[in-house]
Amino acid sequence: MDERIKYFVGLDVHKESISIGVAETGRSSARLLGQIPHDTGKLLRKLGAMGEVFEVHVVYEAGPTGYGLQRELVAHGYACEVIAPSLIPKRGGDRVKTDQRDSLRLAELSRAGELTAIWIPDMVDESIRDLARAREDAINARRQVRHQLRGFLLRHSIRYSGKTAWTKTFYRWLGTLSFTERSSQTAFTEYCLAVEAGDKRVERLSDALTEAIEGWRFEPLVKSTDTSMIHRRSFHFASHDRSLIVDNCDHTNRVLKSFT
Repeated sequence: MDERIKYFVGLDVHKESISIGVAETGRSSARLLGQIPHDTGKLLRKLGAMGEVFEVHVVYEAGPTGYGLQRELVAHGYACEVIAPSLIPKRGGDRVKTDQRDSLRLAELSRAGELTAIWIPDMVDESIRDLARAREDAINARRQVRHQLRGFLLRHSIRYSGKTAWTKTFYRWLGTLSFTERSSQTAFTEYCLAVEAGDKRVERLSDALTEAIEGWRFEPLVKSTDTSMIHRRSFHFASHDRSLIVDNCDHTNRVLKSFT
């Protein structure tokens, strides 16, 4: 830890607000600086009032707001770490959580050196993370419309006699089906079109993901695990001692999760 640091700042960051707690060097309790709108300019003014940038160390929990705040603070010269929530020490019996208490707790734990920071992806890494998430969302959406089509067929006592669904043979079989009632035929057609659109969406994103890793700094590590795995719904890469996994088949919503 940099010995020049005098102020350990804990932030509880939400979409609309940021609660600020600060613990100064020594053993005194952290104090609350207040809550401000989620506005980087206002936060910078709060931090600037404490002292020089090298005297301030900022931490906040990883969450849905991402790494934009961390990048902006670093760009202005501040040391800022994003903390793994699951690794924050918990006090026994402390079950009351508020934004203010969380920011104070983070500040004190930061001063004590008891927090574990996560690895921050750069902008290129995060863009590939975005693409992988979009692809996973597409796979989940396609799975849903496939279930809806199978449910429709089941309601009409229509069952596929083949071994594996969603193959070329299965799609040819779907093409042979028709319904006497116009409304049922329209519903069937719409379900089929939704599945077709889902297939095309997944294919586009899979191709885009394959293209995105070309020239990427982790490309050799991706390809060393067999690039064809991307089309089997998973690929793996590592960053030093961090592993990043995309597994769209077995782990819903676990995309490019960083393990410390």
